[in-house]
Amino acid sequence: MPSDPRNQRAARHAQPAGERTAAAPRKKPITVERITEAALQVVAAEGYDALTIRRVAAVLGTGPSSLYAHIVSKEDIDDLLIGRLCSEVVLPEPDPAIWRRQIRDVYAQIRDQYLKYPGVSRAALGTVPTNLSALRVREGLLAILLAGGIQPASAAWALDALSLYVSAYAWEQSLVQQRRTHPDQEWVLGREELIHRFTALPADTFPHTRRHAAELTSGTGHDRFDFTLALITDNLTRHTSVSGTG
Repeated sequence: MPSDPRNQRAARHAQPAGERTAAAPRKKPITVERITEAALQVVAAEGYDALTIRRVAAVLGTGPSSLYAHIVSKEDIDDLLIGRLCSEVVLPEPDPAIWRRQIRDVYAQIRDQYLKYPGVSRAALGTVPTNLSALRVREGLLAILLAGGIQPASAAWALDALSLYVSAYAWEQSLVQQRRTHPDQEWVLGREELIHRFTALPADTFPHTRRHAAELTSGTGHDRFDFTLALITDNLTRHTSVSGTG
């Protein structure tokens, strides 16, 4: 008598004698490095606004409580992010002859790192860096300014101003790019439309805006970024009497 088809099916899937069920692969341990990578993944895919401890934990396939063995708060993740981006920055040997160019080059690197991850520069705003990689970059920038003959207090204040500008610039660029991808993007105007609107303003109220509409809307790429950094660095030597004692 032919065997029962159900028994045949069971035999095909039966575990061979002596064979043990393979152990489930162990989960990778949660580390600061993995938390940082997961946070960057969230920002790259969804933007900085989506970055939360819960979202990072989800990327790692775990719960938020697992992350608290390595971080204290969302601000810790911010510090890790800025530190990771700063670790990619190449610092030159300070050269008094070209210190302005060196400052602008380093900040351009920081700008480009920020722009890779939409909105991440917000993590650098309103905080004092404690990550060693971020402190390394700040040390390098300070060394360049001091080599250029800038007094310590003026150098310190200049670093604050330059860092604030670069973070704000990168944030604004990220906002513009984000809004351009939104279905309702009519408010994001091109240069020609801006010129048209400026020149259409009442002449008696906006004479300068009408006349200089082209200049007000000029600049491509990072022209304005380069202009602002040059504006600050070129004038630093005029402000060497800043008191650092309040």
